Amino acid sequence: MKKLSTRIENMAQSETLMMAQKSRELKAKGIDVINMSIGEPDFNTPDHVKQAAKDAIDNNYSFYSPVPGFLDLREAIVKKFQRENNLQFQPNQIVVSNGAKQSLANVFMCIINKGDEVIIPAPYWVSYKEIVKLAEGVPVFVQSSVETNFKVTAEQISQAITPRTKAFLFSSPSNPSGSIYSKEELKAIADVFQNHEDIIIVSDEIYEHINFVGKHESIAQFDSIKDRVVLVNGVSKGYAMTGWRIGYIAAPQWIASACEKFQGQFTSGASSIAQKASVVALCSDSDFTKNMAAIFEGRRNLIIKLVKDIKGIKYNIPEGAFYLLPDVSYFFGKTHEKYFIKNSSDLAMYILEQANVAVVTGDAFGVPECIRISYATSEELIEKALIRIKEALSKLK
Repeated sequence: MKKLSTRIENMAQSETLMMAQKSRELKAKGIDVINMSIGEPDFNTPDHVKQAAKDAIDNNYSFYSPVPGFLDLREAIVKKFQRENNLQFQPNQIVVSNGAKQSLANVFMCIINKGDEVIIPAPYWVSYKEIVKLAEGVPVFVQSSVETNFKVTAEQISQAITPRTKAFLFSSPSNPSGSIYSKEELKAIADVFQNHEDIIIVSDEIYEHINFVGKHESIAQFDSIKDRVVLVNGVSKGYAMTGWRIGYIAAPQWIASACEKFQGQFTSGASSIAQKASVVALCSDSDFTKNMAAIFEGRRNLIIKLVKDIKGIKYNIPEGAFYLLPDVSYFFGKTHEKYFIKNSSDLAMYILEQANVAVVTGDAFGVPECIRISYATSEELIEKALIRIKEALSKLK
């Protein structure tokens, strides 16, 4: 009898990827589906970055790369942290991986023992919980809501700490809410961990450059905890390079060395060609990234304007990333024809089938009263999608 491991049997499928797949399947049948489920900039990689990849091919960068990444890329990452974040690292504290998702997996496979607890504010990115579980850790969720701008307080975090707490994992700007922790809020959180010297803080800053409220603030700036902070970042969101699969960590040396050791047994180094393109991306001026962020801000403003006209939806104003996370609990218990909406999963499927718009259930992010809508698409499609959603929701009684 064929039997899979308990490890894979207990792992949930990515809800975001699942909805994207359903959207593609409906499109293949000729149905006009607007996909607002995927977290991917709809911009092409800048031409000079693409040229760098072509040059790398011509220069025969076609052999295995060093496990932690080419030295010139790690040096470019060090300079990026110094230039943009006023943070000091050495190249041997940087490990380049096949996307920020692998970076996160490396970290937790290296620091977590069975039963160790990881505090995660909700809402959280869909893979956080599963990565911690895969490492045999225990996710401990701290709840927030639309009323608190989907942010947790230092006091809530403090109350969640137990003798088994090994790490704290969060993102700012946040996927899925677009919320950003201010410097003052980060300082309060840092002060909590100052008194817990064995807890590692893992800060996912992949949306750093898609920020509508000013300068990015990193929790690594506080000296009291800096030697226990792991920064996770990459080129996917800020440089429209999702398919290139380059993520990285900046970490205390002992964690970086462990991640290099672990990655050496799993995937070895990331794509040599993608790494060479990433060097150019990180060393370029910021015009492309700033222009892209400005366009996303315009789309944010548009989707907020359109959502205002939909009765029953509660929302916050996202400060970064490219997601809206509205509270749709008003519609729970309502019906239309064969549909009975018990929860956000039912509502997401209703919207897909009745409005032909793909969104993601909030269950995937630890906020079952919400759905996530990505506005990483054109203003024309945003407007079209929200008109469809409004019409479909108005039928629920």
